[in-house]
Amino acid sequence: MMLKESKAFGGFSVNDTAKAKEFYSNVLGLDVKDEAMGGVISIQLAGGNYIIAYPKPNHVPATFTILNFPVPDVEKAVDELTQRGVKFIIYNEENFKTDDKGIFRGGGPVIAWFADPAGNIMSVIQQN
Repeated sequence: MMLKESKAFGGFSVNDTAKAKEFYSNVLGLDVKDEAMGGVISIQLAGGNYIIAYPKPNHVPATFTILNFPVPDVEKAVDELTQRGVKFIIYNEENFKTDDKGIFRGGGPVIAWFADPAGNIMSVIQQN
């Protein structure tokens, strides 16, 4: 069996699916629905794709970016999400710094990172 035609999807854990559902639907503006599988939520993405978030009692936030949202204007997206209560991560490492809004402009795509209520890291990234 080949998986090339399989409509694969990703998933990640959260410590509270009710808080996750609130964040992804009301703060990020995505369509979110409850799945039949014990507390799992489905987060609808553009193009008919989706990702699931599932409850995990011993959840540990991902230490890497689990989801990237390409946007035409990172600064505008950061401003809009900040107004909706999203807190962007400020990096101030020797070779890796963001500005005071949390936007990285140090080479490569313009990008800004934030976390969901469970601490999982995601980004808005400049679409070319």
